Amino acid sequence: MKAYVFPGQGAQYPGMGKDLYENSIEAKVLFDKANEILGFNITDIMFNGTVDDLKQTKVTQPAIFLHSVLLAKTVNDFVPDMVAGHSLGEFSALVANKTLTFEDGLKLVFKRAMAMQKACKIAPSTMAAIVGLDDKTVEEVCASVNEVVVPANYNCPGQLVISGSETGIEKACILLTEKGAKRALKLVVGGAFHSPFMEPAREELAAAIEATNFSKPACPVYQNVNAKPVSDPKEIKENLIAQLTAPVKWTQIVKNMITDGALSFTEIGPGKVLQGLIKKIDKSAETSGIENFAG
Repeated sequence: MKAYVFPGQGAQYPGMGKDLYENSIEAKVLFDKANEILGFNITDIMFNGTVDDLKQTKVTQPAIFLHSVLLAKTVNDFVPDMVAGHSLGEFSALVANKTLTFEDGLKLVFKRAMAMQKACKIAPSTMAAIVGLDDKTVEEVCASVNEVVVPANYNCPGQLVISGSETGIEKACILLTEKGAKRALKLVVGGAFHSPFMEPAREELAAAIEATNFSKPACPVYQNVNAKPVSDPKEIKENLIAQLTAPVKWTQIVKNMITDGALSFTEIGPGKVLQGLIKKIDKSAETSGIENFAG
């Protein structure tokens, strides 16, 4: 069975998608449509902008979504048996398996980006990558800190990202280092994604998701919130709304996909982050990536 996976925030780079725009008529039409929908020239920022230009959440999220979704549309024989996406990538996965239209997916991603950006300004919060400890130890330390600190991304065994208040993350990093973490590194991010700090954004996005039509998917999506295959549009909506304040269970998703028969994983979109994580979750997994127009 073929599994297709889609990257999240952090995979962006200057020049992304330019070859798609220049070589695929369908991609060019949809890129131009995206500029209209968003109300600004995102293609100009993607193709000619700097690293800093692409770091703005309102640019990053739609840029990665566009690159992933339009690449998938140009892949010959694109018939996924199962799909998944890391955080933002779940929206790309939902267009790839026909739950969402391209237009609706883009509108929701932009709404999500703007809502998250706004939520980040309400209270100082951040994230940190913890390397070299088991999940249980990290969870216990987070729970012991007298501040909001929670697991945010279960990326692979021995790599967990935590999210919370700035002082909470500082305290947790000290405690986790004492517990033997190889690294407890604060990340340069706008705020505490996948934590209670995103509640205002979750409420805002929930209204937009509820108002959007979700169709019966062509194949199951393994969702971030529960790591399980879901095909019911109503359940997909509920899980997508919960995603903003809940952790990304990427390790569990990959393990479940393999258990359910995934023989190969193809990452579609910028970078190779997910391929690396999948190999760390299961060394025997067959991985590949598509990040340029193949023709």
